[in-house]
Amino acid sequence: MACLHVGRAGASGRDSRQVKDGQVTTVSAEGGPTSGPTVLRMLLGAQLRRLREGAGVSRESAGWEIRSSESKISRMELGRVGFKERDVADLLTLYGVTAAEERGPLLKLARDANSPGWWHGYGDVLPSWFQSYLGLEAAAVLIRTYEVQFVPGLLQTPEYARAVIRLGHRGALPGELDRRVGLRMERQRVLRRSDPPQLWAVLDEAALRRPIGGVEVMREQLDALIEATAVPQVRLQIIPFDAGGHAAASGAFSILRFGDVDLPDIVYIEQLTSAIYLDKRDDLDYYALAMERLCVEATPPERTRELLTRVRDELYAG
Repeated sequence: MACLHVGRAGASGRDSRQVKDGQVTTVSAEGGPTSGPTVLRMLLGAQLRRLREGAGVSRESAGWEIRSSESKISRMELGRVGFKERDVADLLTLYGVTAAEERGPLLKLARDANSPGWWHGYGDVLPSWFQSYLGLEAAAVLIRTYEVQFVPGLLQTPEYARAVIRLGHRGALPGELDRRVGLRMERQRVLRRSDPPQLWAVLDEAALRRPIGGVEVMREQLDALIEATAVPQVRLQIIPFDAGGHAAASGAFSILRFGDVDLPDIVYIEQLTSAIYLDKRDDLDYYALAMERLCVEATPPERTRELLTRVRDELYAG
C-alpha cells in the first residue's frame, strides 16, 4: 500500500500567525498549547526575507543597517535567533515599509516572538535543545514520526511515560519524575485542539514487545494505541519483524510540516544530550523518501488495530 501524500494545509496552532502580503493574521485555536516563539520567529524571518529581496537589498547591507553582519541577517531570516524590535524597525525602514498599518503588525510579531512558550514553566526539567522542538511540534500541521524503541511521546500513557523517563533519569526523585511526566502529558494537548495536526506514526514491532514498565503498564499502553487508531487525526502503522531490514535502520526521526508555504519542513533527530534539526532540501528529500518507504513496508493502517490486539493478547493478557 502506498503512502498518502499530504499537502500543505492552513495554519495551525493557538495564537499562531500567518504573514501574507505584508499583513499579519492571528489564527486562534482553543484548548491547546500555543505555538510559542519558535515558529513566530520563523514566520517573521520569512517575511523579512521577502521584504528584503523585494527591495533589492543584500544581506550584507541589511546587516550593516542594524550594526551587525550578513550571517546575523541570515539567522534572523531563518528564525534561528531572537529579534530586537529596534532592529526589525530599522530593517523595515530600509526595505521601504513606512506605513504604520504595515509596520505595526510586524513589530507586534517581533514582540510576540520573544514571549516564552507554554513550556517555559517546565524550565527546571526541560533541556534547552528540546524547547525549539516543542514550538515546532505545537505549530505543525503534519507530524510524521518513526520510532524503534518506544511509543511516540504524543501517544504515551502517563505510566508508560514515567517508565521511559526513568530509564534516562535513574537518579530522579519522585517530584522530578512527576514534572517530566506532566510536561509530556501537556504536549499531548496538541492532539485535542480544535485544529489538531495530523500525526502519522510508524512504529517498529520491537517497541510493542519491549516490556517498558512491566506487563500492566504495557497492556494499558497497547489499549491506548488501539484507541488511537480510531482518532481521525492519528494514522498509525507497524513494521512487523517479518518485514526484515527496512529503510530507516539507522534510527528514529520525525518530519514536521507547517501551514505557511514559506516555512520549510524540518527533520528532527533526537540524541542522548542534544538534537539535530535539518531543513536543507537534500536532507529533507532523503528523509522524506525513507519515510515513504517505511509506510510501504509497514502493515496498512487498517490492519494496525488487529496487530496491536494480537500483540497485547499474546504478551500482556495476564
